[in-house]
Amino acid sequence: MTALTLSTSSAASLRADAVVVGVAKGPKGPVVAPGAEAVDKAFGGKLATVLETLGATGAEGEVTKLPAASGLKAPVVLAVGLGEAPAKGDGFDAEALRRAAGAAARALAGSKKGAFALPVEDAADAAAVAEGALLGAYAYDKGNSNGAKNGKDAKDAKGDKDKKNNGPLAEVALLGAKPRDKAYKAAAERATALVAEVNRARDLINTPSNVLDPASFAAAAVTAAKEHGLKTEVLDEKALTKGGYGGILGVGQGSDAPPRLVRIAYTHPKAEKTLALVGKGITYDSGGISLKPAGHNETMKCDMSGAAAVFATVVAAAKLGLRVNVTGWLALAENMPSGSATRPGDVLSMYSGKTVEVLNTDAEGRLVLADALTRACEEKPDAIVDVATLTGAMVLALGNRTFGIMSNDDAFRTALHEIADEVGEASWPMPLPADLRKSIESPVADLANMGERMGGGLVAGIFLKEFVEDGIAWGHLDIAGPAFNESGPFGYTPKGGTGSAVRTLVRLAERTADGDLG
Repeated sequence: MTALTLSTSSAASLRADAVVVGVAKGPKGPVVAPGAEAVDKAFGGKLATVLETLGATGAEGEVTKLPAASGLKAPVVLAVGLGEAPAKGDGFDAEALRRAAGAAARALAGSKKGAFALPVEDAADAAAVAEGALLGAYAYDKGNSNGAKNGKDAKDAKGDKDKKNNGPLAEVALLGAKPRDKAYKAAAERATALVAEVNRARDLINTPSNVLDPASFAAAAVTAAKEHGLKTEVLDEKALTKGGYGGILGVGQGSDAPPRLVRIAYTHPKAEKTLALVGKGITYDSGGISLKPAGHNETMKCDMSGAAAVFATVVAAAKLGLRVNVTGWLALAENMPSGSATRPGDVLSMYSGKTVEVLNTDAEGRLVLADALTRACEEKPDAIVDVATLTGAMVLALGNRTFGIMSNDDAFRTALHEIADEVGEASWPMPLPADLRKSIESPVADLANMGERMGGGLVAGIFLKEFVEDGIAWGHLDIAGPAFNESGPFGYTPKGGTGSAVRTLVRLAERTADGDLG
């Protein structure tokens, strides 16, 4: 992962491949942001004028490169847009800093060192810039024969180095920070630990399904658990059969790669609260017998994004030493059509004892989650949050960058929404209308896995609620939109797996540890 260093050096004196400065949209043109004073001085106080001449406006995410003026140790100045300039006396908000730092880090791919001279007034600003830069520097290269070659190793690659796969920015030097200040050091350490786990989730999501199946996903969790002192339990197909996990087994029975249920747990000796996280882990979703149409299969390796987020969050809690118990449940299966696959009209006996008529085998995520939710409830956690790329209906409702939040507790739903907003993950609270419950009634089972088509994302939430024990606060994050970015990268968000919900879940764990959630 990209290295992060804190520096009190001047932007003019630090040696780097490029110095990054911020530029905002002012009422009369671009305005150079605080932090770039030394760079502006090297340009005779006319950096904003030069940038405007080059077409820069200060718009969010806009990147402008120009040769450095004499007096600067870095040969290149990279100006990145911060958006609208704040009112006098106000600073830039954290998300603007994250996105700008991320865009700059992406633009410096292949460089050894970038000196980031963005506005940093306090440790919170430093945390935002560090987080954004590290997130933006991400690159998935495990499937590319040249992608892992960087630095010295790149010289050994056959032919010219592929400029599109020349590795991420190697080092972020954060200027204006205070290396010896406890708050700044803590901010840097948290950003490094957090982004490493977001990137773990991204790597898992981007891994092809022929490489990552339920068994190998479970093995990755066991390996990480050993490294970070976590406890794991893996239920294979025999244990799932013995335990009566009909939902997970029903989804996975059409595949040659059998399903798994993984429990991965972090405990703190002084914890007063326990948080349970449940992740949908469909390592490939063909739709099963209810086969997806052409054009909808190519990105279905990402259908395990929820489980990746849960896995990463538990490891992050351990790295950060949070004073809370965090237990992750990874419901892993591959949904494939075959002679042994579950058929539309089949009835499954779930772990809870309830029966479910499967009307559509492509509504499989709720089936594996239902078993995992029931199992998680048996440990009586203080709260449960499930995370899933669950419904196309949520994408239709909220688009590709916003996830939906549902809950059996209005206060908990509000808290989740506020936390997501705080960390910069777009979300929206959604209802669970009582009138939609009737649509999942079945004449041959306790429930059907499908209901009304309109409001399908809400129907899925209502189905899951049936498997949550009364008295336990539960939240459901439908990340179907933002989990996988099929368009171009933006801000600190890469193309492909995004690691959606990890930052929200980690902040939830922190607030729970601090006693902020009651």
